[in-house]
Amino acid sequence: MLFLMFIRAIFVVVVIALLLLSLKASSEDGMSIGMLSWRVGYTLAVTFFVIAVEWLTPKKALKSVAAAFFGLLIGVLISWAMSPVLLMLNDLYFQMSEEPLKMSQWLMGACICYLSMSLVVRTKDDKRFIVPYVEFSRQTKGLRPLVLDTSVIIDGRIADISETKLFDAPLIVPRFVLNELQLIADSGDKMKRTRGRRGLDMLNKLQSSTIVEVDIDDTPPPGMDINSPVDQKLVAFTKNCDGRLVTNDFNLNKVAQLRGVDVININDLANAMKTVTLPGEMMTVKIIKPGDSPQQGVGYLDDGTMVVVENARDKINQTIEISVTSSLQTSAGRMIFGKFEKMAANKPRSNGRPEKKKYDQKQN
Repeated sequence: MLFLMFIRAIFVVVVIALLLLSLKASSEDGMSIGMLSWRVGYTLAVTFFVIAVEWLTPKKALKSVAAAFFGLLIGVLISWAMSPVLLMLNDLYFQMSEEPLKMSQWLMGACICYLSMSLVVRTKDDKRFIVPYVEFSRQTKGLRPLVLDTSVIIDGRIADISETKLFDAPLIVPRFVLNELQLIADSGDKMKRTRGRRGLDMLNKLQSSTIVEVDIDDTPPPGMDINSPVDQKLVAFTKNCDGRLVTNDFNLNKVAQLRGVDVININDLANAMKTVTLPGEMMTVKIIKPGDSPQQGVGYLDDGTMVVVENARDKINQTIEISVTSSLQTSAGRMIFGKFEKMAANKPRSNGRPEKKKYDQKQN
């Protein structure tokens, strides 16, 4: 945005310089005050009109010096092509003298260059330049942005993860995701309303953080209308900006992978951070409820991991020590399977007294 303001300032300076030079040349030729005033008003009106057209053009985020030079090149080529057209119109209708005609040519060139530069700078460089039998696709440089899904914002763990400085890339929230959050927060269902307000609070927390950069992007996903499902918009938006989709939705995860979009699943990330358990290790768990199979008991670790224990159906509400047999880790969660050794648990532990009694009998 600062670079775009810089382009606007240069455009205004160029127009004012051309206007002053034209006024100086016209005054030396003896042009009347009324004609000079008309020329000043005409030039200022055209300048403000061009800036207004550029200002009202739908904005798309891009800050690139290369794009500005590319737009300038396009503007120069268009100005060169339009110059004969202006000469022909002058001969047919305007009948301007040589000095005003040059002024009009310079003003037309400046306006065309300004419009082309501003439009290229404000357009994402996601276009593919097609040549017959050759296709040049854009190569992304730097960090790829992370596009946040509605579910991951409501979940809230993304805010805590961002505080750990794990993510260096900027976080992007599309405008339609923010609209969906607001729609959920205004829902008549109390549960949905609570979830929506939590999502808005989490988003506000992310924006107020000094560690991570969060942007609200108004760019519409290509090929989608306003009534398209949010999941389809997210996949198209992420693919368009060459980012990575951050979500907790299992189905959206699979669809995005089928479309060739990289996905970061917060559940997978959380499961990867959990302690690894190997078969044969001992752990302590409290049995909460009976399992599906006979003699099975179910307990939970502090991080919410489900533990299924064989031979522990009669140990409900008791804390027991089990032996890990296997573990299963998926995007939906993590499960640990173990076995409670009854014989080992009921076996009396040695406290030294039997050995002392045998020693006393030997002495007698």
